[in-house]
Amino acid sequence: MTIRIFVTGGTFDKEYDEIRGRLYFKDTHLPEMLRMGRCRVEVEIRTLMMVDSLDMTDEDRKLIARSCREAPERRIVVTHGTDTMVETARVLAEEVGEKTVVLTGAMIPIAFGSSDGLFNLGGALTAVQALPHGVYVAMNGRIFPWNRVRKNRDTGVFEPLREASGDAGL
Repeated sequence: MTIRIFVTGGTFDKEYDEIRGRLYFKDTHLPEMLRMGRCRVEVEIRTLMMVDSLDMTDEDRKLIARSCREAPERRIVVTHGTDTMVETARVLAEEVGEKTVVLTGAMIPIAFGSSDGLFNLGGALTAVQALPHGVYVAMNGRIFPWNRVRKNRDTGVFEPLREASGDAGL
């Protein structure tokens, strides 16, 4: 089973410009991360864009959805910025059919060395192999249905939306 990975940018792939003191995009770190994690899953990587999710447009989200629909693989991981990950997941849930799509990202760039990105990527790759068709978010060691999660901006952690019945995470 081959897993498609679509790269869209986000903190996952940011670099630090020491001269200007800013974060920027160069190339994706995905191949390096897969090597570091000793990944033995067959993957096909395609970079769709390298943008901060706060700068992502409706057209960008449509491109991600179209790419997921048109991919021959039934299991897809999308690397994405954390700020608007749930918004993109909503579009994917509306527009992508019988596939399993897992979005993941990082709060700290992988280039910083202490990133959560490698952990989140491993979780997403494992989850996409085991979950039924649908759209999910894999962050902080947890898997969430796309419509039952939010990013807590105060703590920097993804958490379940609370329902009357309790915890909404998987």
